[in-house]
Amino acid sequence: MAKASPGVQALRDVVEKVYAEAREAKKRGEPVGWSSSKFPCELAEAFGLHVVYPENQAAGIAANRDGELMCQAAEDLGYDNDICGYARISLAFAAGKRSANKFDPKTGEYIIDPNSGKPLKDADGKKVIDPATGKPKKDPKTMKPYSYLEDLNEIAALPDGVEKERRTAALKHYRQMIMPMPDFVLCCNNICNCMTKWYENIARMHNIPLIMIDVPYNKTDNVEESNVKYIRSQFDHAIEQLEKISGRKFDEKKFEKACENANRTAKAWLKVCDYLQYKPSPYSGFDLFNHMADVVTARGRVDAAEAFELLATELEEHVKNNTNTLPFPEKYRIMFEGIPCWPKLPQLFKPLKANGLNITAVVYAPAFGFVYNGLDEMVRAYCKAPNSVCLEKGVSWREGICKENKVDGLLIHYNRSCKPWSGYMPEMSRRLSKELGVPAAGFDGDQADPRNFNAAQYETRVQGLVEAMETNASAKGK
Repeated sequence: MAKASPGVQALRDVVEKVYAEAREAKKRGEPVGWSSSKFPCELAEAFGLHVVYPENQAAGIAANRDGELMCQAAEDLGYDNDICGYARISLAFAAGKRSANKFDPKTGEYIIDPNSGKPLKDADGKKVIDPATGKPKKDPKTMKPYSYLEDLNEIAALPDGVEKERRTAALKHYRQMIMPMPDFVLCCNNICNCMTKWYENIARMHNIPLIMIDVPYNKTDNVEESNVKYIRSQFDHAIEQLEKISGRKFDEKKFEKACENANRTAKAWLKVCDYLQYKPSPYSGFDLFNHMADVVTARGRVDAAEAFELLATELEEHVKNNTNTLPFPEKYRIMFEGIPCWPKLPQLFKPLKANGLNITAVVYAPAFGFVYNGLDEMVRAYCKAPNSVCLEKGVSWREGICKENKVDGLLIHYNRSCKPWSGYMPEMSRRLSKELGVPAAGFDGDQADPRNFNAAQYETRVQGLVEAMETNASAKGK
């Protein structure tokens, strides 16, 4: 694996620090909150409260291949498999369900999953073939145990002894699987209405305060003044609730500083996004997906702003030197619509790499760039999440991004987990394809549940898009 650049490493360090500080705060008995990704982070930052993000957590759990296990756990608790995969993972986690490594109680050793492990290679880099099977031997360093579902409540009820120690040791300890439990939840439904019931359930489960910001749907291009007043009144109530939770009075100067940091981070993040406009691009659009956790988790922190500014400087150097971090030559530039299939990132990336397709336009990433001046503008900024605006506004956003970033085609993810987003996508893609004069291809998938993704279908759709872009290029004489 290539070494991360200073900017990328700085962002990773910021996120690790946020979660480490939350765990330490929990140990000290300080309140820790769970927040939806588009709740105004500036409010909690003004009180110095530690907050973590279940959506980022669920994406991380899915990317670590534990999404299906946790989704199934939620279904076993009675939650329908038709609801958001992020919600199912989060609700299972809130109920104490965890992914663990399976071990043999007789020997105390982990039971290895026969499907894991990369091929073992010799000193010349050639695969080592097992003469008994005629297949490549597996590298013992990369072999992993079976994953199975564990329950923290069951472990806690066990008497002290070997079994309790073994089951505790078998729990997976990557960052998302050791996120501290909440003492309060912050919810904003500008993402989708599923958030409301998801966070209500967590609040009931743990008998903790729920702070809710209700954002009305924007049926026109502008945010109505009545909506601004309505949301500002909710900010006032949220501040009163946060005062009780934190035991501190609201400090206007600390709030202004949090807003200053959040704006600085958002501007630097949008600047990073803008480098996809260059042709060829100095980096892969997949990198934006990876950095979304950074802009969500630490948007109100100055070290996040500094890290994004450092990354923007690195990208500027790539542009000046005509270099890039793309792991393949860029042949076609495409827009990727929606949230990635986190459990299937290798399968998602492989046919794109094979065909020279770089993602240079996404609407999901820049949607986290909230830039504003003053409280009213702040409210309006939080009203403009992709799922809270009308179809016409959504088309306009995407059309602008596609033109600026010079796309040759559209790859549409019909995400089973995100129905508000995917519901109007057939009409959205039809309009965009017609307006831009570029082909579109869609595939079925899921942001967290791998059972809803078919690699063969996806590869076929990508190949069809490539052929359509080739035909389009020939017709235009390129």
